[in-house]
Amino acid sequence: MALVVAIQMDPIDAINIDADSTFALALEAQARGHALFHYLPDALTLRDGRLHTRGRPLEVARRHGNHHRFGAYEELDLAGVDVILMRQDPPFDMAYITATHLLELLPHDGPLVVNDPAAVRNAPEKLFVLRFRELMPPTLLTRDRDEIRTFWKEHGDIILKPLFGNGGAGVFRLRPGDENLTALLEMYEQIQREPVMVQRYVPEVRQGDKRIILVEGEAVGAVMRVPPEGEARANLHVGARPVKTELRGRDCEICAAIGPTLRAQGLVFVGIDVIGDWLTEINVTSPTGIQEIARLDGVEIAPKIWDAIEARLNDRVDRHPA
Repeated sequence: MALVVAIQMDPIDAINIDADSTFALALEAQARGHALFHYLPDALTLRDGRLHTRGRPLEVARRHGNHHRFGAYEELDLAGVDVILMRQDPPFDMAYITATHLLELLPHDGPLVVNDPAAVRNAPEKLFVLRFRELMPPTLLTRDRDEIRTFWKEHGDIILKPLFGNGGAGVFRLRPGDENLTALLEMYEQIQREPVMVQRYVPEVRQGDKRIILVEGEAVGAVMRVPPEGEARANLHVGARPVKTELRGRDCEICAAIGPTLRAQGLVFVGIDVIGDWLTEINVTSPTGIQEIARLDGVEIAPKIWDAIEARLNDRVDRHPA
């Protein structure tokens, strides 16, 4: 089937075409004959109950320095496209949340939004994972300094994270006796009103933080992100090294436990983070990792994602024939 696909994302000019998952998805869609449009999240406009945007036809190519070509701007009625890829990067702030509300106003028989905007809104990475706390390392969520100190005393070596950060920003490790706790908490209190997430440090992170990609709730590939020497964070954004890996028994247990919930909520493309035996995050906003997996393992995940999207569209037709 030839589809009209609108991609809601940040500016495409500056992306790293060797790492960007949205670029890989756009290449695969184009190879299947789908027509692509690109628009920025802040171009969304609701007028007389109709959701519009100023978008441009898009062509992509794996050529460094010349990886995309735009057509002229068009007024795009989003109710008339087949698929919307909601792929802008975090931070997961009020602008992001507002975009999910606007996309949720589209007709039920309108475009398929991937991932489902209501599910994205209800699944911020560090909160959604708490539904599966039996799979997580010991975790505390609080603004109370005494609670944090008690947790630290109990576990000795801890990680502090802002709830709505991304790319490893604002993540700190505190070893026993560290004198920076009060200063860090003061910093968090100045920049946010949310609780802080505190977790027991998992030393296996030195071997890497495993990013597992799930499509329709099924694990389809993984990459290990190994932090550089002297760095507690295993994010590729801060210099972690992607390394070939494989799914272990515990990884499969975690995926089996969370997979049905992801599929039921319309979370087609999800990336989870596993350190040692523990699930630490569930990423639903703009997961990354599929290009690294393709290079290291030869597993092409973009076609699997598009197979899932097209299957969902076909299922709609089967349930509601014209």
